[in-house]
Order: sequence, then structure tokens, then C-alpha cells
Amino acid sequence: MSSSTRTALPKPVRRYGPVVALALISVWTLLPLAWMALSSLKIRRSMFEFPPTIFFDPTLRYYQEMFLGANPVTPFLVNSVIVALGTAVLSVGLGTVGGYGLSRLDLQGKKHLAFWIISTRMAPIVVVVIPLFYIYNALNLLNTHIGLIIAHTTFNLPFAIWLMRSFFDEVPEALEEAARIDGATKWEAFRKVSLPLVLPGMGATAIIAIVFSWNDFIFALIFTSNATQTMPVAASQLVTQTGTLWGRVMATGVVILLPMVTFGVIVKRYLVSGLTMGAVKQ
Repeated sequence: MSSSTRTALPKPVRRYGPVVALALISVWTLLPLAWMALSSLKIRRSMFEFPPTIFFDPTLRYYQEMFLGANPVTPFLVNSVIVALGTAVLSVGLGTVGGYGLSRLDLQGKKHLAFWIISTRMAPIVVVVIPLFYIYNALNLLNTHIGLIIAHTTFNLPFAIWLMRSFFDEVPEALEEAARIDGATKWEAFRKVSLPLVLPGMGATAIIAIVFSWNDFIFALIFTSNATQTMPVAASQLVTQTGTLWGRVMATGVVILLPMVTFGVIVKRYLVSGLTMGAVKQ
């Protein structure tokens, strides 16, 4: 849009338009979540009343059933934490090495290689489920945490390599060359010079890997059993042949969402600083 077009807009539109747009987006995003949280505190009859009631007597019945009932979700929650953290560690570790190699090594066809790596992330998960299932069955990786961590890393790693390569690109190679002139080896120049400078980027990559792993459903459904299933699979089991357990569904949705929201608020500063590394060049 040209500057002449922008100045042609009425002053109230220019002043309040962004605020109104932001408010609409916030309502569109937050209203379903607020509805889910409120519904988890209502009895089933109140949950489907129309018009909906905002003021009601809250109950923790469904949360008590989740954690203290016949089939508690605590093991599913622990499995989700183990798999998400394991995926983050593996993705960031391998992604850092791969990203550094793509950034620093003078390889023939490096741009094509980088595009091929990220293009594997675009493949639908269902394409690799059956081959992976046969491989996992042969290697006894089915129904194990490490098997699910490897599966999640398979899809997170291209993204991690791509991100880490861009972060290393923003670190001047002259810094490593200066360290090597002072007597550092190539490994020491990487570990003591470049690696500390991309720590915010590694943090951002870890956060994204955790969120992708936490939300995965297909891999967790296919490759796990009762002992290793994660929270999204636990939520799917609430749709039974006799009906949907809506109270438990809403409460489970809140339990799945709450750790990621809390985690996001805590690490927001690191996520922003990591994803904006090198955004402004001098």
C-alpha cells in the first residue's frame, strides 16, 4: 500500500482500526478457550444451556475424576512430559550440529541440501507412519518412550536444523577466526564463541519442539500402548460408544493447554529474543 493510500484513510480508521482488528483476533482466539475452561467447571446440564450462563456454581467434579477416579490421567501427563523434553533435547542437539554444518561448511549445492531438509518437514505424517511402524516393530521400539521421541524428532529435526542454520548465519565467522588465531581449536571456537551467541536461538528451537511434540496425536496413537500413551490419546478415549464424556473432555483440554500456556508465558522473553536474532542488521 502506497503512502498516498494510507493518508487517504479517515483518521478514526487509522487510529482505531488496528485496535479493533486486534480485539477481534483476540476474541476469535480466546473465546473457545474460555468457553472450554468455563464448561469444565459446570455440570453437564448447565454446559449445554442456551443462552449460556456466565455466573454459576462451579464444580471440580471432572478434575477430581481425572486425577482421583478409576482411570487417572497422571501417567498420560508424565508420558507427555518425558516425550516432549526428550524430543526437545534430541532435536536441539542434532539441529545445532546440523545447522552449524550447513552454515559454516563450504558444500557444493548447500542451498539445495537445505531446501531438501526442510521439504521433508512438509510431508504428511501419515506417509511415514506405516514404514516407521514396520521399522519400529523390527527394532522393538513400539510402545516405548524412546520410540516416540525418535518419531517426534524425525519431524522436528528439519525445522530445528533450518532454524539453527539461520541463527549461526547471524554470527560473524570472523569471531571464530579471531579465536583460532589466538590458539583455539575449531571445536573450542565453536563451543566457546559461536555456541554461547546462539543460546537464545537454541531456546526458541527447544520451545517449538516441545509444543509440536506435546500436541502430536497420530504418532502417539500408532506407536504407543496404555503404558506410554500421551495426553492427546487420553483425550480421544473420552469419546465412547455410549456417548462423549463432555465434562472430562473439557477438563482434559484445560489440563493439556495449561502447561503450554504457563510455559509460554515463562519463556516468552527468550522465545522472542531467539526468533528475532539478526532481525536488525547494522
